[in-house]
Order: sequence, then C-alpha cells, then structure tokens
Amino acid sequence: MQIQDLPYPDPGVPDARSGPRFLWWLFRNQLRGQLKSLAWGLLHFLSVSALPFCVGLAVQAVVDDSGRRLALAGGLLALCCAGQAIGDTFLHRTAVTNWITAAARVQQLLAHKAAQLGSALTRRVAAGEVVAVSTGDVEKIGWFVEAWSRFTAAAVTVVLVCVGLVVYEPALGAVVAVGLPVLALSVLPLLPRATRRADFQREKAGRATELASDTVAGLRVLRGIGGEELFLDRYRRASQEVRHAAVRSARMWALISAIQVLLPGLLMVAVVWYGVQLARQGRIGVGELVTVYSSVMVLTYPLRHFEEIAMAYSFSRPSAKRAARVLSLERATDTVGSRAAEVPSGDLYDPATGLLAPSGRFTAVVCGDPDTAGRLAERLGGHPSEEGASVLLGGVPLDELPLDSARTAVLVQDKDPVLLSGSLRELLDVPASGDVDAAKALAAAQCGDVLTALVQGSLGAEDPMDARITERGRSLSGGQRQRLALARSLLTDPEVLVLDEPTSAVDSHTEARIAESVRELRAGRTTVLFTSSPLLLDRADRVVLVHDGEVVAVGVHRELVHQDARYRAVVTRETDEETALNGVLEELDELTEIEETA
Repeated sequence: MQIQDLPYPDPGVPDARSGPRFLWWLFRNQLRGQLKSLAWGLLHFLSVSALPFCVGLAVQAVVDDSGRRLALAGGLLALCCAGQAIGDTFLHRTAVTNWITAAARVQQLLAHKAAQLGSALTRRVAAGEVVAVSTGDVEKIGWFVEAWSRFTAAAVTVVLVCVGLVVYEPALGAVVAVGLPVLALSVLPLLPRATRRADFQREKAGRATELASDTVAGLRVLRGIGGEELFLDRYRRASQEVRHAAVRSARMWALISAIQVLLPGLLMVAVVWYGVQLARQGRIGVGELVTVYSSVMVLTYPLRHFEEIAMAYSFSRPSAKRAARVLSLERATDTVGSRAAEVPSGDLYDPATGLLAPSGRFTAVVCGDPDTAGRLAERLGGHPSEEGASVLLGGVPLDELPLDSARTAVLVQDKDPVLLSGSLRELLDVPASGDVDAAKALAAAQCGDVLTALVQGSLGAEDPMDARITERGRSLSGGQRQRLALARSLLTDPEVLVLDEPTSAVDSHTEARIAESVRELRAGRTTVLFTSSPLLLDRADRVVLVHDGEVVAVGVHRELVHQDARYRAVVTRETDEETALNGVLEELDELTEIEETA
C-alpha cells in the first residue's frame, strides 16, 4: 500500500475484541508494507553492523602490512556505507508509509462507525473520547505499527551479529552473546510501572482537557454568574496534577533510558578488559579485538529500538483499547438491510408504541419524558438504540432497508443539532430533493435576524451565504442555532421529517411564525414534531400523547387540553397538586351536572 492509494476503498472489518487484537489486525492488514520495511531495515542494520568487521580487517591488514587485504577492506567498507545509506532511506520511507496508512485506516473505521451509529454513538461514548481516539490515539497506534518493523529488523540483526561473533571469535563472542540478551531484557521489570504512570498521566490530561472544553463552551454563562475564577482555579489544579503526573512518568522513562546507556557501557568495558587479556596471551589478534569491540559499540544502535518498541506499545495499548471499544459498538438493528435499496412512502407507524403519523400530515407528539421522546425519535428514523419491533414506512420495515435508504426516507433532527464551522453556504450544502431552495428554508425557519448577525460578525462578508459560522455556532444564541439547524433540515426536504424540540430555545412570537411557515412549506409531506409547546401543537393536524411507552390519546390540541388531564399536565406544566385539584374539580362538575339533570 502506498500513501497515494489512501483512503482505502474498503478499510475492512476490524477485530475489536481487545486492544492487542486490534493492533494485530492492523499488522496483518499491512503485512506487505511490514515485509518491505523489514527488508530495508535488515539491509540498513546489517550494513551498520558489518562496519566493525571492515575496520578490524583494515587494522589487521595494516598490522600484517598487506596492501591487498587493505584494499579489500576499503571496498567492503564502501559497500557497507552504500547499503547503510540506501537501507536507511527506504526504511524511513516504508516505515512512515506504514504509520500513515495505519492511522488513515483507523480514522476511516472510526468515521464509518460514526456514520453508522449516528446520534446513538454519543449516547454510548462521550464525544470527547471519540475525538481523542480519532486524533491523538491514531498517532500512537500508527507509531507502534511503524516501530514494529524496525524493531524486528533490529532484533534479527542482533541475533545474526551474536552468532557471527561466536563463530568469528568464540571466547569474546560468548561474552557478547550472553550480555546482549541481558541488555535487551533488563528494562522489562520497569515497563509495567512506566505504563501505569503513562496511563495515569493521560487520564489526568484527559480530565484537564474536558474541563477546559466545558469552561470554554459555557464561558458566556460563567461570565453571567461570575464563575470564571472558580473554574479557572479548578483548571489550575487540574493542570498541576497533569504536570506532576508527567514528571513522574518522565522520571521512569529517563531511568529506562539510563539503564539502556549504562549496561551497554559496562558490557563494552567487560569485552575490552577480557579482550586485552586474550590479546596479551596471544589468543586473538589486534584486528579481532577491534572487530569485537566495534561490534558491541555499534550494536547499541539497534538495541535502542528495543526501548522504542516498549514505549510505543505502552502508549499504543490504551489507545488501541479505546479505539477497539468505539469500533466494537453495534447498531441495535441490521445496517446492511435484507431488502433492495428503495425509498418507500406512506404512513409512518411504530408498533412498539402504536404511534401513527399519516402520510402528508403534520403530526405532533407529546411525551412527558424528554429522554423517551429522544429515543422514540431515533426509532422513527430507523436507527434505534435498543432492539425491538421495526418502525414501518408504507408497510416497509425500516430495519430491513439499507442504512442509506432508511436515512434518505426519514430524516431525524435531534434536540441538540450540531453546526459545523465554515460558511453558511457550506452548512446548507446537504443532499436535498431540489424542491426547496435555501432562501425558502431560511425564511420558513425565521432566520432573518440570524443572517444579519452572521454578516455583522464576519469581516468582508456582504452575502450572508459567505458569512462564517464558528465552531458549533458558539457565537450564536441557542435559538439562532436551532433555527439554522431547522433551515438545514427543511432544505433537505425528506419524505418524512422528524423534529425533536426544534424551537425549545426560541421566543414565543418567533415560534408561532415558525409553526405556520413549517406547516406551509411541508404541505404534502409527512412531518412528525416532538414538542410540548401549545403554539406548535395548535398548528398540528393531529396530536398524539405518548405515556409510559404507548399512545394513550389522539386528537387535536384544543380538544385534548380540555379532555385529557395527562395531556394538560404536560402541555400546561401543571404540578401534581394542580393536577389532583383539577381532577377533583372535574368530578365535582360531573356530579353537579348529574344532580341538575336529576
């Protein structure tokens, strides 16, 4: 795989049972790139490791006054230098390619999972965790995938050099062959503690980042209540905890690095001392001593990759675990669909609650529990968070349709829609039927003052469509954000539009105009509106009351508010005492009517 081949046509189905299994799955899916990196790594490391042999051969040739062997040593030295340069260049190229392709694959998988789960994703996993996995964690996962091939090449090189030294000079080679494994394994007892400290540091950093994000998001409210200093003190304490955790983690990794420097130095001292003794006894020549000493010194270079792979795994393991946790989430229903791709039309019916939204009508749904309303809106969109009977559109189960077809047929706007940063033109660049243009959608959502505010807040923007929207629309009020989101949904013009409390932050006068405009714009289309606002309920063709997970009343607003106490309690925000009192008064009225009749 080359970088220019990204993104993958199909990133595959990941093994998300655990973090290590996910890392192994990534490795297997990049086996060709890993083998290339291994081959270039072997060329590089073996060329570096062969340099001491060439130097020793040259020294011995000088001692023996052999010009032919000196020329041979020079030729071998030039060949090793060329192999070192070529191997290093292509090792870096292939290793970085492995890094980028692994990170790209993980990001594609996360994007596909987010698109598949929709709003159900943030109900199961915090949005901040998804962002952390798709940004920082993919870098750590890519680092491990990239470092693995270099580590493998280094390990193979160390083994071959040890075998070669034992064959070349058995006495000194045996010392090196015993000492190098000790060096490689010496840091293993420290890795669990280093990993725990690194995990603790990341946990503290995540909390500090979450606190900072919440503070920025609620800055306007904090200023209103004078709570800026309180949250600033909290962030100071959180940042100090991050600093202390980072220092403790750095101390452990510094100790590991020190051991990786100290022990090779002690090994070289031992090799030199023992080699000098052998040279004095005439058992080895000067060139052989130089060769062994240089080999031990050069081997410290590939040994560094043992430390790197330990660090890479320590940092990537929790990242892979978080990625696997997100990727293991599944929809409660089938995402492929057993039916052919189609966009059905007709009545929208939910068997679980008995809710019916007739085709081409404006239906309002009243739920006493906002969470129940949100889950029911998801069900109507064909992507419920729990298993159950499928919602039917024109008699066709939405669960049996491919996900794209179900979402084309039914569009759900939840109570907290997201506005992406960019221009208003980009915000409204969504798949649409073409029957509703941007001007009509903005007008129906009563966005006139919103357009004015956007132009005033954007330098050099004369056309409102070119005005910039900040991240999540933070420069706008809650009502302005809701109206822009409503305009985006109206522009899409789906067969069925489900709106969950689209005007909860809008003033009553604007809400009344929105109700009338949406009713006119959506004439002939099916619209389901979850709300408890009397202004919106009064414009609906039919109103449905859902209580304890089932439909208990159907009618129009003015009838239900007089005839159904449960409906009236939700719509008029009556307290329990007021509901009980009204019930008593209704009973008294009935008794009075009976007495008068008698």
